[in-house]
Amino acid sequence: MIELEALKYDKEGLIPCVVQDFYTNQVLTVAYMNQESVAETLKTKQMTFYSRSRQELWRKGETSGNTQELVELVADCDQDALVAKVIKAGPACHTGSESCFTAPLYQDEEKKAFSVADLYQLVLDRKVNPQEKSYTSYLFAKGNEKILKKIGEESTEVVIGAMKESKEETTYEIADLIYHLLVLMANNEIVPAEILEELSKRQVVDKKVKQETLQ
Repeated sequence: MIELEALKYDKEGLIPCVVQDFYTNQVLTVAYMNQESVAETLKTKQMTFYSRSRQELWRKGETSGNTQELVELVADCDQDALVAKVIKAGPACHTGSESCFTAPLYQDEEKKAFSVADLYQLVLDRKVNPQEKSYTSYLFAKGNEKILKKIGEESTEVVIGAMKESKEETTYEIADLIYHLLVLMANNEIVPAEILEELSKRQVVDKKVKQETLQ
């Protein structure tokens, strides 16, 4: 851990801070901090920045409710820039977007980034905006019973593929299972971040953890 005094601010007393989603590593925004806002952020564990236009401190979400809880704050090698990893409550951008970075300038079509979080958002969109020929929208229309039946079927197919020791078939069936689990999550208002948070509380690698408190 470096000392706060080691941070290097520009001639206006500011240091840029890149804010990332703790669970997905998505870049949410870039803002500026000064010594006071850094200290306040570390004290409260809530992201607090310095507004260059208003010339004052501002805590993210103070008026909108879209707060950002600090998980990790790291300086670069020159100690003149910061990266903050946060758990966000609501959109990061004032426009209502999850991230401020929504205006692409270039994308290699053969190397598009993809994540479970991206797939979840696509699945959720089919729930909020159902489409007539969408299989996902069909599952939401049928409800939990149909979704659970599909999860049972896909789980069995994963087992069959694995028993055959077929990597290709097992991979295909695991992908199917994960997709249907995401549909179940969206149907029950469970977001991927909540699953990751639950996993982070457990010693899942070396120790089996059972639910002991659920009634």
